[in-house]
Amino acid sequence: MVDLTTLEGADTPGKVRALGAKAVHPDPTDRTTPSTAAVCVYPDMAATAKAAVAGSSVKVASVATAFPAGRAALGVKLADVHDAVAAGADEIDMVIDRGAFLAGRYLKVYDEITAVKEACGTSARLKVIFETGELSTYDNIRRASWLGMLAGADFIKTSTGKVAVNATPANTLLMLEAVRDFRAQTGVQVGVKPAGGIRTTKDAVKFLVLVNETVGEDWLDNHWFRFGASSLLNDLLMQRQKLATGRYSGPDYVTVD
Repeated sequence: MVDLTTLEGADTPGKVRALGAKAVHPDPTDRTTPSTAAVCVYPDMAATAKAAVAGSSVKVASVATAFPAGRAALGVKLADVHDAVAAGADEIDMVIDRGAFLAGRYLKVYDEITAVKEACGTSARLKVIFETGELSTYDNIRRASWLGMLAGADFIKTSTGKVAVNATPANTLLMLEAVRDFRAQTGVQVGVKPAGGIRTTKDAVKFLVLVNETVGEDWLDNHWFRFGASSLLNDLLMQRQKLATGRYSGPDYVTVD
């Protein structure tokens, strides 16, 4: 359920290839270790990531729409999406225009999401990032969740991981309640992705409890629930080895934020 991510200005093809190899085989000393759900990169690195995970179950996700600020004209945002899809991205992670949302221009936000959804075509699923730390209130998070789902989001996502406040149990609970109620009213299931700040296995388990108790087992699958938490993977690997051997003695894993 982990999306392994590198979204830095200093990203190189070599770094992305190494990340792809880690996504496919998180523990090179134990090939029974499950792969991550996806590897997430900038659009210009999508083709490199696609080649790195070829032949595996790992999806390539690409951020787009002038990530992380979202401060660009719609034409620029759509070009960003088209480039990523053409490079082989299986998933697009877009950011909403928070300035427009907070100014009450909900139709503008809705129209941008629908346009991006259309640009994804039939080959890429769309994750809509709200940047919940900037939305200020729980009412805004709930409203953004419904706006995103009504506009066609396949996933709703808390954060970019680039601001001070990212995923929390409280804002994730609101989004889980929203997807639960949306499916009850429309029959359409939408995924949820908390991202940023989830670093330990114990923290991840708390979020999984939220999922199980709020929306149930239908969402306990990486098609419907993801963690945007690259550093979480390192702790998962250590905990997995502890369970198997009673101690940790494997390689020194490099944390990727």
